[in-house]
Amino acid sequence: MTLLRGRWYNKIKNMVKKIVINPKIMRGKPVIKGTRIPVYLILNLIAGGYDFARIIKAYPELTKESIKAALEYAQSVVKYEEVMTVPRVAVG
Repeated sequence: MTLLRGRWYNKIKNMVKKIVINPKIMRGKPVIKGTRIPVYLILNLIAGGYDFARIIKAYPELTKESIKAALEYAQSVVKYEEVMTVPRVAVG
C-alpha cells in the first residue's frame, strides 16, 4: 500500500509543479507552468502522432516531465469526471 500511495503522491506533486490554472492565462485553461501552452494542445499533438521528441522540437520550452504532467492531468480529469444522464421529455 505504501508504494501505491508513493506513486499517487509523486504524480500529484508533479502535476502541481508543472500545470497552472489562472483566469488571466488562456482564460483559465490548464497550461504548462511558465508558458501559454495549454494541456489540450499537447493532447492534440499526441493524438496526431507526435512523440515526446517531436513535441519538444516544436515547443523547446517543454520538457519530457511537463508533457508527462499534462498527460497525468488529463488522465485525472477524465478519471474523476462524473457523467449524469438527463431523461428525455417527449415533445408534441
